[in-house]
Amino acid sequence: MKLTDSVSILPFVGPNYEGKLARLDVLTIEDLLLHIPNRYLDFSKVTDISNVKIGEIITIVGNISSLKNQITKSGKRMQIGQVEDSTGKITIAWFNQPFLIYTIPAGTKIAVSGEASWFAGKPAFFSPQFEKIEEGKDTLHTGRLVGIYSETAGLSSKWLKSRIKYTLDNIENNLDEFLPKEIIKKYLLVDYKKAIFDIHFPETVNSYVKAKERLAFNELLNLQLEAKRRKQILQKKKTNKLTVDKKEVDDFIKNLPFKLTNSQTKVVDEILTDLTNDIPMNRLLQGDVGSGKTVVSAIAALVTILNGLQVVLMAPTQILANQHYETINSLFNNLKIRIALITGTKIKKDIGRVDIFIGTHALLTKTKLFEKLGLIVIDEQHKFGVKQTEILTKSSKNKSPHILTMTATPIPRTIALNMLSDMDLSTLNEIPIGRIPIKTWLVPNEKRKNAYDWIGSQIKEFGSQAFVVCPLVEDSEKETMKDVKAVKSTFIELEHIFSKFKLGLLHGKLKESEKNKILDDFKKKKLNILVTTPVVEVGIDVPNATIMLIEASDRFGLAQLHQLRGRVGRGDKQSYCLLFTENESERVSQRLTALTTTSSGFELAELDLSLRGPGEVLGIKQHGFGNLKIASWSDTKLIRISSEVANKLI
Repeated sequence: MKLTDSVSILPFVGPNYEGKLARLDVLTIEDLLLHIPNRYLDFSKVTDISNVKIGEIITIVGNISSLKNQITKSGKRMQIGQVEDSTGKITIAWFNQPFLIYTIPAGTKIAVSGEASWFAGKPAFFSPQFEKIEEGKDTLHTGRLVGIYSETAGLSSKWLKSRIKYTLDNIENNLDEFLPKEIIKKYLLVDYKKAIFDIHFPETVNSYVKAKERLAFNELLNLQLEAKRRKQILQKKKTNKLTVDKKEVDDFIKNLPFKLTNSQTKVVDEILTDLTNDIPMNRLLQGDVGSGKTVVSAIAALVTILNGLQVVLMAPTQILANQHYETINSLFNNLKIRIALITGTKIKKDIGRVDIFIGTHALLTKTKLFEKLGLIVIDEQHKFGVKQTEILTKSSKNKSPHILTMTATPIPRTIALNMLSDMDLSTLNEIPIGRIPIKTWLVPNEKRKNAYDWIGSQIKEFGSQAFVVCPLVEDSEKETMKDVKAVKSTFIELEHIFSKFKLGLLHGKLKESEKNKILDDFKKKKLNILVTTPVVEVGIDVPNATIMLIEASDRFGLAQLHQLRGRVGRGDKQSYCLLFTENESERVSQRLTALTTTSSGFELAELDLSLRGPGEVLGIKQHGFGNLKIASWSDTKLIRISSEVANKLI
């Protein structure tokens, strides 16, 4: 059995179970072994039946003396019986599992783990974990620390654990240590094989802590090595060494309707220096909401076009691609630059050679249109993968194009410096002159009506427009989500409350043509209020919109709330962000209050990393950035160590 083998080679893993495992991203034997528990139950205390105490989580070992099906007064089917050892008897009971009287009949020796409670005035176990005792075999599910795994329908932790145990018993020598002994010793790491065994079947709490540390280190090291190898490969590639026509660039900057910030000027210099080098640029441009990343990329595009080469700008959504198309067109309005828009539904281009292609991932299927590609600009970098970028770079057959990737999600410095070693980093940390800071309020539930009245007065008196953002499209049936506002029901509710105004409804399930029509109406002030999902998080620029109301704001990370807030405050009027939540916990209040006092996305990203973890900081599933299954982006010490080791190994 090899780590690269499919899980389908395991006993009891047919096509049905293979599909279920795939839902957990478990495709290979290695994936299975690295599908680690997310928590543990401590069943390690084994005691005699006579010593059982109510409320204790313990394990007993004995023989089934009786077990029968019984109907309760409420009509439920109950399996009730007794287990005995040399010191006494104790009642055990389950519900709606009639097969148990055949699985563990009288006389079967079993281990039972769980919390002891009262039944008819005596100690008992209700719905406990159990397993048969077999001579010469260790228990897997009782009498020890028992891992609980991420599950899916039809796949229990018990089933996963049994397949993992079989795998470990048959993996042979494919878990041999691959790190040099001196590194293991210097950083006090446990052996790889031991780490795999201990993470699934730990003897002590310390053994699984050390095991997780080692596996997290492996994961970070692999990402570090991959990034450093990409940089080595990039440095060997040939590119188009561009010439910067300083007069043309200066004229373009002078004719802009605004003055560049010092931060923008610095970043432009960094990028233009890269474009004149022999090796392809691979630079990440991160900038806070409204910091002016697009105009920086436009200057890089201008230099590329003046050198007779083409530019591709790829965005993750059609809304954002359309916004870039409008913005770039306005920036190059006085220049003879031909711009094409390519999305999943259309190609919009003039006759003749195109200078700039702007579009969604649909660009990946149109690479034959690129005659001489010199620059690739990728917006919202973390929403595209490395392989998608490679498709574009390979479309340039002779020389590798320069790559500028952008993100409006500020990445915490600890992550950026250590994990993006294949990219140079530029940061825009200033907001354009003249922008009025947005006032952010955390609105208690009892002031909801007052808030609605205030919004109505703002629309009536100042002609303002408002976004209302909800996390869900439709009301959820889940008990834990029933109070979370959904966009469809909220729209109906607000139509009644704001009956004197015109409302629009926007969400991801609408057709692209419908989305574009609604957004166009909102931009043209035909709508006063836009009720929407977070689909407006990026790429929406409506200068007249001055109010952002976010429902269930506790459901979003601080970075995403900051992005949503950035949809207003883009004009010359005072703008406001109103945060609503039903969650009154101290932790939630701490996070949301931080948003009311901080306007820096970089500060909020660092705070979110410490309070909530990296998943929320970095937004949706991070394809290009590297998903972490075991390690944590907040573990700066382990990130630093993995970087040191990667440098030694390289």
